[in-house]
Amino acid sequence: MPHGETTLQQQIRLALGTRTDLRLFRNQVGQLPDPRTGRPVQFGLARGSADLIGWRTITVTPQMVGQQLAVFTSIEVKTERGHVRPEQHAWQRTVSAAGGIAGIARSIQDANDLVR
Repeated sequence: MPHGETTLQQQIRLALGTRTDLRLFRNQVGQLPDPRTGRPVQFGLARGSADLIGWRTITVTPQMVGQQLAVFTSIEVKTERGHVRPEQHAWQRTVSAAGGIAGIARSIQDANDLVR
């Protein structure tokens, strides 16, 4: 991740970290060789998954008054010039289609708007 995205991601995590209805975690995705065998080891949630993942707690419907629900939340952090890869678009579509919150944040305001 380019330096600008790393900085922006940290700023978003700090800005949204004070919310009691939201929990976000860094999701580092990639592959490295196993030091003993040299075989590739995949890490992270899934190819194309977002930089920040977690949930937003919401209270729902009159029938469920008082119950809370965790809504899967996925925020891909990009600078103004950062490009979203096809597998990242696919991840966002999949999360959204399943009822989760997913999107691109190019600023703290974008991240806040996503989880509002």
